Amino acid sequence: MPDAINALADHCVGTGHDDLPAAALDAAKVCILDTLGVGLAGSTGPYVPELLRGNAAGGTASRVLAQSQRLPPAGAALLNAYQIHNSEFDCVHEEAVIHTVTVLLAAALADADRSGGVSGRTLLRSVILGVDVASSLGVASISGLRFFRPGTAGAFGAVASLGVLRGYDRSTLLRAFGLVYAQLCGTMQAHSEGSPLLALQIGFNARNAILACDLAEEGLPGLDGVLEGPFGYFGMIEAEGDIRAVLPELGRTWRICEVALKPFPSGRATHGLVDAVQILRERHDIRPDAVERIVGRVPSLTHHLIGRPVHGDMEINYARLNGQYACAVMLRDGFIAIGDYTPDAIRDPARLALAERVRIDIDDNPDPNALSPVEVDIHLADGQVLSERIETVYGNPARPMTREARLAKFRSCWGASACGLPADGADAVIAMVEDLETVSDLRLLLDRVTGQAE
Repeated sequence: MPDAINALADHCVGTGHDDLPAAALDAAKVCILDTLGVGLAGSTGPYVPELLRGNAAGGTASRVLAQSQRLPPAGAALLNAYQIHNSEFDCVHEEAVIHTVTVLLAAALADADRSGGVSGRTLLRSVILGVDVASSLGVASISGLRFFRPGTAGAFGAVASLGVLRGYDRSTLLRAFGLVYAQLCGTMQAHSEGSPLLALQIGFNARNAILACDLAEEGLPGLDGVLEGPFGYFGMIEAEGDIRAVLPELGRTWRICEVALKPFPSGRATHGLVDAVQILRERHDIRPDAVERIVGRVPSLTHHLIGRPVHGDMEINYARLNGQYACAVMLRDGFIAIGDYTPDAIRDPARLALAERVRIDIDDNPDPNALSPVEVDIHLADGQVLSERIETVYGNPARPMTREARLAKFRSCWGASACGLPADGADAVIAMVEDLETVSDLRLLLDRVTGQAE
């Protein structure tokens, strides 16, 4: 039986624009706009200047979100991906546990800038199919994460997306899948430590997707057993999975419609906790000084991702992945904003003292990939205990952000960009993405989001 990678390649090559339902196209536009926004906000993140300098050698073919510098396409893909993920604000497929659009859009923008002439219509198809590929790998996985799945599965999604943009036939796309598999990287150790390398691992895989496709076009061979071989993806990168159970859903379940947006710039695993805190705060008009302690009960994966202890020497990335800090900010302010993750904010003694009143425990959920349900108890000083259980976290398509909330998020990200983009440009980009089928060349969009016109 041919390796399952063949079915994913056939799905990408055989699906035309007219095969895509309106709901998938609409969801793709929402995710593209959201991802552009968080990439702009991430342009001021830690270590961005160093990465720009470190990836400058070798050409100036492609632009980077909100940066004045041009880089080689692979370097631009790396920077785009790093900026999209470094603020932990990027959209996520919760069942797959993958930031499904991050790697592929980072690579697609860099590649489209180099080649020119790529239409918005083609980008929509490439995003939808790339998300299908990445999410299928994540949904098929039935063991816990040991490699960083948003990077590893994301690389396959990026190759699928690039293959659509470049018009690959089946043979070329299969070679590219094999070539990117040979370059997969990303350890969960970076997440365990709350390290800035977490976002950089996303960047490495975006860069490697570009290289894989370039090499495939030169005729380099790939691999036959990419997913199911004795040393294939399932068994090596993912300890266990059932990709055959997922394949029948290709062309029937459009995974882009299942992607959740993040209303707050913190790890998605914090969102169930802060969702519950926000609900209880508003329902009972809770003041922080009336709270004795907060106790959260979360699945084991959620605890692994954000259950690390709060302390006064946190780096920004560590703080974004800290459930105690996120709960404290939500309890205090009723919202979590971009400005809550600055060096001064995360070292504020009052916030830290409030965060130390938060305890996060592991529940008895047996699913190693579950992020919810989440339960929160707020214990008040007068002895009352207020409780909330979150089954579906705000931002999921089953509890979606309103259009107004989504656009407010985009505008806040636009205003936080490194290059001082013009204030009136945000609405122009919103209009362009919402009517992406009419965009003849994606370089027109890049003119807007980089501040560099061709």
